[in-house]
Amino acid sequence: MRESTIAGVSDLIQDALAVYHDDPAAAAALESYAVRLAEPLRIAVAGMVKAGKSTLLNAIIGEEIAPTDTGECTRIVTWYRYNHTPRITLHPVAGEPRTLPLKRENGRLVFVLGQDRPDDVERLVVEWPAESLREVTLIDTPGIASLSEGVSARSVSFLTPADAPSEADAVLYLMRHMHASDIRFLESFRDTETGRSGTVNALAVLSRADEIGAGRIDSLISAGEIAERYRRDPSLRKLALGVVPVAGLLAQSARSMRQSDYESLALLAAMDRSDRERLLLSADRFLRASVPEGLGADARASLLERFGLFGIRLGVVLIRAGFTDPTPLAHELARRSGLDPLLAMVTGQFHARADALKARTALVGVETLLRTTPREGSGHLAAALERLQVNAHEFRELRLLATLRTAGTGLNENLAEEAERLIGGAGTAAHLRLGMEPEVSPEEIMGVARQVLHRWRLVAESPLMDRSGLDACRIVVRSCEGVLAEFAALQRQGA
Repeated sequence: MRESTIAGVSDLIQDALAVYHDDPAAAAALESYAVRLAEPLRIAVAGMVKAGKSTLLNAIIGEEIAPTDTGECTRIVTWYRYNHTPRITLHPVAGEPRTLPLKRENGRLVFVLGQDRPDDVERLVVEWPAESLREVTLIDTPGIASLSEGVSARSVSFLTPADAPSEADAVLYLMRHMHASDIRFLESFRDTETGRSGTVNALAVLSRADEIGAGRIDSLISAGEIAERYRRDPSLRKLALGVVPVAGLLAQSARSMRQSDYESLALLAAMDRSDRERLLLSADRFLRASVPEGLGADARASLLERFGLFGIRLGVVLIRAGFTDPTPLAHELARRSGLDPLLAMVTGQFHARADALKARTALVGVETLLRTTPREGSGHLAAALERLQVNAHEFRELRLLATLRTAGTGLNENLAEEAERLIGGAGTAAHLRLGMEPEVSPEEIMGVARQVLHRWRLVAESPLMDRSGLDACRIVVRSCEGVLAEFAALQRQGA
């Protein structure tokens, strides 16, 4: 996003603070929007109970710091932020925040709430020196549609507040299968103040993908086919930027692999194939077995808990295929878990648009304030707000992306599909916009961009194009011009 737009949003907030300086609630809200502009992007991880939210969050962070059991801490909204020094802060519903002790059990972080009940805790904030948290704040939310109405309501009110921007700039929504309740939540997230701004900012994750194929080695292939079918489903397509299958448990354990994990997998890999296949027919059989020698009951239980049968089978196959060192094995397991495509999509769809999404949240907050708490002398705020919304091309791309996936435009199906890609529907990198491979040269990108720009200018000049189609063409043309301008600037710098 252009610095002038970010500066304009920041100036708007300061002007609004001057108008609402005598309203403590309004001033506090405006100050929070100013802080959000300077902070990393906020991505919430949401989904139904036992969808694997905390497990996937650990995989993304690369450490097991989010509780994955069904304990009381999974009922609390928990923020994970970067800091050089680890710290856990409990923010109660009433009273002052306090620091919790740092405690680990079996390598996992444990939250000790003391006398506080989950219902008395507004949020937990975990600050951790993980590189993956430098550019993003991850927010773990309680399960939606929980048997406890209070737990479910806590997530819904946090993510879809009434008459206010969501606390999250974007959402990773986990689902085991696509149910009506999943669609209802995504619709409610779209219908928040932020969603009504014309932004598709949710990404669906087909979590626990290994279970789709009953733990077979080819489970992720089957899950990928299902994810593609979901992606094309009209009811989900308009609500999410994409659908990605991930074996969350394998991803988490691969990113935090221990030497003991590798040694246990290596013992299994050394077994006779037929004996090993019989051993891995079921979890019960694996736990009860006495072979191979050296793999004790505790080690079996730990391996099964951390990797599941799918991860164990895949790890053994990879070791026998030549991954005989823990580090390369861990990287390959993470790749095959589906985590890498998910991280790439999060980077392309969310990180690349971080400034636009944060600025959009701030503008929605100011717009809501002007509508719900009007003030004399605020006309200049409304005018400045409208200028920012209309003139920022990043916002126009986000609105068009939502329109293409919902109401549609005057473009035919092929042009609409290409337009979606050119405005960043598959990611904002130039090669993704143009449908090219990552390794193409800048000269090739510029050549294709010129061709595409010329063609879309001709499309825009068609006398048969209606107003909505013409508006879409103008945005696409501007996006193509942006790609050319970006690479022309790079060439000048390298000259």
